[in-house]
Parts: sequence; structure tokens; C-alpha cells
Amino acid sequence: MTLADRLTAARLVLAPLFFVAYRWGEAAGQVFTVALLWTLFLAIEVSDLLDGQAARRQGTVSDYGKLFDPFADVIARITYFVCFASSGIMPVWALLVILYREFGQLFLRMMLAGKSVVMGASAGGKLKAVFYMVAGSASLVLDSMMRLELLPPAIPYARAAVYVLYCVAVILSVGSFADYLSRYRKLTASK
Repeated sequence: MTLADRLTAARLVLAPLFFVAYRWGEAAGQVFTVALLWTLFLAIEVSDLLDGQAARRQGTVSDYGKLFDPFADVIARITYFVCFASSGIMPVWALLVILYREFGQLFLRMMLAGKSVVMGASAGGKLKAVFYMVAGSASLVLDSMMRLELLPPAIPYARAAVYVLYCVAVILSVGSFADYLSRYRKLTASK
């Protein structure tokens, strides 16, 4: 495995650890749980930034990496979105739309792989990923505020801001899927 592949694979290990810490971490104390959740969340997101850079720097960009990276991204982000939806921070409808989009895109990637075609991320897909990260970060801020009982009067405003971020993330998610579907059609029309 290349360094980039190891960074990508780390998300597959960190995601279930995030889930365990989110669901049962309070047994170790809320301050510890918040610190652990932030550490895991940042490790997930930083590994996503670094794996592509490592692959380009070392000249190890591969079709495998182009498939493995988005798969690890989906596993990691869906994990923390499920956590946030289970505690009422993320709207369940937003989680459902994002799940439909992600599984739809994975299906199209499999269809392309059957034709020996690998399609990398688009600018719209990268923007969507940034908003997933921003919404996830804001959700973790809100979760931390609630766990630590920080600024209780600000919690409703933080909750409203998180809701708006999820609305934007859903719009970008659907838009990037439409773009991906268009690119898929163009690629398969020429095959």
C-alpha cells in the first residue's frame, strides 16, 4: 500500500471509532468525549486532504485510489452523519437524501468500472465534500456545546445555523449528482 492508500484506509478505522466514542464515550466523561470526538473528526478530515496530495507528490495516483478514496470518504462521513441524525442534530431527511446520492453515485461508479472506466471527482463533488465537512464541523460544535452545557442561550441559534448548512449540503449533493450523472451519460454514450 502506498502512503496515500494508508491515509485513505485510516478513515475506515477512524469512522467506527468515532461512532463508538459518540454513542458510548460519555462513560469516560464529557470533556474527554468531546476531545476524543474532535481528535477523530479532525484526523478523518485531515487524512482526506492529505491522501490526494501524497498520491500526486509521490506519483502514485491510480485508478484504485480514485475508487478507494471516495469509498472511504462516504464511509467516514455517513458514520458521523448517522451519529448527528441519531441525536437530532442533523435532519433525518437530509441524511436520507445524502444516502440516496452517495449510493447512487457508488452504483454509477460500479457501472463505469464494468466498462473499465474510472471517473475522478469533479469540482462540484469537491465543493459538496467541503460542505459535508463544514456541516459536520458545525454539528460537532453544537454537539460539544450541548455535552459541555456551554452557552445554553446560543444553542437554538447554533442549531438553526447547522440546519441551514445541511440544507446547503443537500443542494450541493443533489447538484453534484446531477453533474456526475451527466458525465456518466457522456462517457457511456461513447463506449
